[in-house]
Amino acid sequence: MAGQAAAERAAPWPQPLLSDYARYFRDGNRTAYESLVAARQHRLTRAVVMALVPGHGDAGNPGPDCSGLNEWLDEVIDGVYLLCEQSSWSWAAHDDVFVRSGGVVPDRSLPFLDLGAGEVAAQLAWIDHVLGEQIEARAPGLRRRVREETYERVIQPFLERLDWHWLGLNGDVHNWNPWIHSNLIAAALFLVDDASTQANTVARCVEGLDRFLASIPDDGAIDEGFAYWWNGAGRALEGLSLLEQATGGVLDGGLPVVRGLVAFPHRMHIGGTWFLNVADGPARSAKSLPWDMLHRWAVRLGDEPAAGHAAAMMSGTVEASAGLGRVLHSLLTGPGEPAGEATSGPPLAPLTYLPSVQIMTARESGGTEKGLYLAAKGGHNGEHHNHRDVGSVVIAVDGVPLLVDAGQPTYTAKTFGPDRYEICAMQSAWHSVPAPFGLEQGTGREFTATVLAAPDAGNPRLTLAIGAAYGLSPESWIRSSFLDAEARTVTIADRWELSAPPRDAPGQDATSGVDIAYLTAGTPQLQPGSATIRPTGIPGAAQGRGAVLRWAPGSADVVVDEWHLDDPLLAEVWGAKLTRLRFRMPSQSRAAGSFILTVEATS
Repeated sequence: MAGQAAAERAAPWPQPLLSDYARYFRDGNRTAYESLVAARQHRLTRAVVMALVPGHGDAGNPGPDCSGLNEWLDEVIDGVYLLCEQSSWSWAAHDDVFVRSGGVVPDRSLPFLDLGAGEVAAQLAWIDHVLGEQIEARAPGLRRRVREETYERVIQPFLERLDWHWLGLNGDVHNWNPWIHSNLIAAALFLVDDASTQANTVARCVEGLDRFLASIPDDGAIDEGFAYWWNGAGRALEGLSLLEQATGGVLDGGLPVVRGLVAFPHRMHIGGTWFLNVADGPARSAKSLPWDMLHRWAVRLGDEPAAGHAAAMMSGTVEASAGLGRVLHSLLTGPGEPAGEATSGPPLAPLTYLPSVQIMTARESGGTEKGLYLAAKGGHNGEHHNHRDVGSVVIAVDGVPLLVDAGQPTYTAKTFGPDRYEICAMQSAWHSVPAPFGLEQGTGREFTATVLAAPDAGNPRLTLAIGAAYGLSPESWIRSSFLDAEARTVTIADRWELSAPPRDAPGQDATSGVDIAYLTAGTPQLQPGSATIRPTGIPGAAQGRGAVLRWAPGSADVVVDEWHLDDPLLAEVWGAKLTRLRFRMPSQSRAAGSFILTVEATS
């Protein structure tokens, strides 16, 4: 962090321009604007850290007049002032200015309170908390300006309006709720001087967090998946901690629901940096995750598996992209005391089942990445950040996924618009699921799975009726996913009894065909009745064992489709391509039939 901060101090600050902002409304591009905004805020975070660390000047040591500190303070006040001058703190993708007026210029009179605005407010709040007096001495009047901007852009809109969708007043509570509310708590505590306004803001935030926590199922599962846990449940935990500290423990964050939330990340762990990535999210964890925050909560709760997992994932470094609040907590508070013997490594549980989202994970041997890993998912297609993935499976060998979920591509205007399911990564056609009558799965809660048999400790098998996901009768298609630790195999068994496609078939026109698709990473090599997949080409994956897929020879024709990845987020995870194996059933099996795929690790 120090080297990058020193290098960029001599360079011009990133400057988001109107042409960048307007691109979202013109061609759907989000990253042109958001990447510049993020670069500006990351630079400011690094400057704050440098100003807090003694001994940093031009030559690494401040002179007797503290000139080194003053130079970093100048960097900080420049960054703070740029944020105050920035026309909008919200991201173009969220601003309603175009919908309201057809304009592409942010409306200062009607600021939009979104994730971006909350992040800026919290960053300024933490800066004021740790450097406020030095900033006032160096740039008198800047603290007042920060308070004015924060009140006008964030606090006032929050207190005066109840129509923000992320409040969850309509019962639909998602990750925006805790993300924004936790940031507003920091803004209220550090930047609001009027006691009544501060109390009202904090009280509204408490109500908002209550709505989020009340929406969490007993098993602690997050339907938005592992990646969004950090900017949903993780933000809620940070908000609870801040409230507890600010009230001297009067508001105690140790709620029963927290225990399930704290356990969720390690339950989604495949191995190494690989995690089960249902919904939007990459299959690999980001470098900037605040594992120390999770570790502190796990230690507090006495959850040794969660504490051990968090401790094993901590890298010992912090990234500015985590956000200033998280960086400061990592640097100034540390991870917390070890919980027993938990820090010996990740738990790598042999079996997990989360009934609220119908997710089973099982591994050949608990406590080790070695061997087979199976994840099977039911759920429904009205989940937050939903992909059409009812009935999908992920299979890994030695901690590396080889039958995969592609995950999250780069966000654009299409991602959250009416054309979302034109994106391959969101379609059931590009997940490891069937296609009865060639159908795409539908969108909404009614396109769902029914659990026919749930797993237990002695039987890691999940059996689902998934016909309703295609608008068919539920039990017209049954899928059973099973990991046999003794035989060292995974079996995916499909059987179906189909009458006729629905007249209003979702997604596309129905055909007479029946396909079963499996999406693979690595390099598949086909032989009659089998395919071998090795982790060749997966960035950073050890070139170890692969997987062998087997099926009854002649039971299906195999069609190979290559998906060449021109999206940088997908390519960063999977490399140049993903490959889909489509098993096309013969005509005599289209009305009723079965198909069994077995998977084992190569020797």
